[in-house]
Amino acid sequence: MAKNIYVGNLPYNMDDDGLGEIFKPYGEVTSARVIKDKFTSRSRGFGFVEMANDEEALKAIAELNGKDFDGRDLKVSEAKPREDKGNRGFDRR
Repeated sequence: MAKNIYVGNLPYNMDDDGLGEIFKPYGEVTSARVIKDKFTSRSRGFGFVEMANDEEALKAIAELNGKDFDGRDLKVSEAKPREDKGNRGFDRR
């Protein structure tokens, strides 16, 4: 089963391909996505990587968490399911 990984504290010039390249030495990367600001299209400093093999993903998390990348210590962990934020305080009647 594929494992989704959260990656934080990314350099702001990071793109999807660059993020995937960080994880490729650890196994098959099925997707890599840097989250971007919808107005400026600039990286928000975090992203998500999906790896095909759970063991490889856990090894990547263990070895990359806290590792220096371009002067920034990466924050790498298993991604948590997204919370339903409801209507965010808007009454849509």
